[in-house]
Amino acid sequence: MNRARMLISCPDQPGIVAAVSQFLFEYGANIVQSDQYTMDPEGGMFFIRIEFDLTELATRVEKLRADFSVVADKFKMDWSLSLASQKKRIAIFVSKEDHALLELLWHWRAGDLNADIAMVISNHNDMRSLVEPFGIPFHHIPVTAATKAEAEQRQLEVIGDGVDAIVLARYMQIVSPSFIQNYANRIINIHHSFLPAFVGGKPYAQAHNRGVKIIGATAHYVTDELDAGPIIEQDVQRVSHRDNVEDLKRIGRHIERIVLARAVAWHVEDRIIVHNNKTVVFN
Repeated sequence: MNRARMLISCPDQPGIVAAVSQFLFEYGANIVQSDQYTMDPEGGMFFIRIEFDLTELATRVEKLRADFSVVADKFKMDWSLSLASQKKRIAIFVSKEDHALLELLWHWRAGDLNADIAMVISNHNDMRSLVEPFGIPFHHIPVTAATKAEAEQRQLEVIGDGVDAIVLARYMQIVSPSFIQNYANRIINIHHSFLPAFVGGKPYAQAHNRGVKIIGATAHYVTDELDAGPIIEQDVQRVSHRDNVEDLKRIGRHIERIVLARAVAWHVEDRIIVHNNKTVVFN
């Protein structure tokens, strides 16, 4: 109840860690974890994630924020402060494939995902019977080329102000720029990633025909440029000529599940800082 997380990015210079540590010391806070990274000590960017405990945090947090802004202004910091006790609320978007959704539901039910799943939204009704036994609201909002704008408006209305992040768990629709701007660096997507990359339909069949030796998956934040947002997590697995198309699909689903679950967990635990089109992940 008394633990907070602070994320900071700023131009690198001497005294940053000392100033933050001294501030928290004078407040009576106890730092329990600190991770930092600098891009280049000579003129680069500095990033730090700090967890600390502070007695009666809930009643003191607003004053703490106001007082820390003096330190932040001195070092030109881009910073955020969140309370560990306030779980982030996420909405999961899904279409007809259930593997990524199920992984998140299992992690949530086991208590391994430190978030509240506020709702599941789908452009199909297939996942309703899977989701509702978990006690999670399910919203079916059909999407067609002709009704896409209206559907996204309806999605925003359903989400309201009560969701901190959106997870696209194999949601097979392109999200419009007008929708994305409401959730900058707060929409997480998962997709297959091959070397080389196979675009268009039937990517696993394309990969099989080319005899790939590695397949994988990428979780990233969604931006206006399709599948080109800041990468959060990736993983791969070796395959061989013995694996047919169905084998590749099965292996791909497994990797997608793991990669997405990691990315979502790191996001809700405030472990990610986005800088330009890259991420610093303190995991």
